[in-house]
Amino acid sequence: MSIHIAAKKGEIAETVLLPGDPVRAKWIAETFLDHPVCYTKIRGMLGYTGSYKGKPVSVQGTGMGIPSALIYCHELIKDYGVKNLIRVGSAGSYQKDIKIRDIVIAMAASSTSNINNIRFLNSDYAPTADFDLFMKAVQYSRDNNIPVKAGNVLSSDQFYEDDPDSYKQWAEFGVLCVEMETAGLYTIAAKYNVKALSVLTISDSLVTKEKTSSEERESTFTKMVEIALGTL
Repeated sequence: MSIHIAAKKGEIAETVLLPGDPVRAKWIAETFLDHPVCYTKIRGMLGYTGSYKGKPVSVQGTGMGIPSALIYCHELIKDYGVKNLIRVGSAGSYQKDIKIRDIVIAMAASSTSNINNIRFLNSDYAPTADFDLFMKAVQYSRDNNIPVKAGNVLSSDQFYEDDPDSYKQWAEFGVLCVEMETAGLYTIAAKYNVKALSVLTISDSLVTKEKTSSEERESTFTKMVEIALGTL
């Protein structure tokens, strides 16, 4: 058993969907998986395993931010042998043409986090998606007529910025949206030679100031989950 998950060996599938919100983890398991079983409730960070079209799949909440997400990713990989980690989360749009509820697939993740500067002193490491998972997600989206955007996202350590216009420089350089975990996920997946992908739903826009409610973010972002499961 690991410290923060404490599931038994064999209770977690090799493919895990990773919402930040544990309530969303519960909703995904109960909505999309057959016969879901809860394998952890530690710290309220729910995890479930069920099946999707006959294939075992787990869903694990990770909390908000890279430090929290890395705890769960590390234990999933090292203690439970997980091979595919797919983040299904919300993000804030940085671009006019990326609207509320649009889907963004993260090809790469810039970051304001210092997590990789600790590893790569005086250098910049570029965390990127697994190509195989990325192509499967894109193909599934095309086959099922789900419009997606793909490109660079920002993994920020701050949810509330001092300067409300600070996003504009990132937007100028083509960054599509902001979230808080992908750079850490892609880095740890690369370190341990496993596959990772982030599929994001736009929950608010820094350009138009539109927002979705917490209830909507927890239980209505279905398309990104369908895409994530479609990679199977």
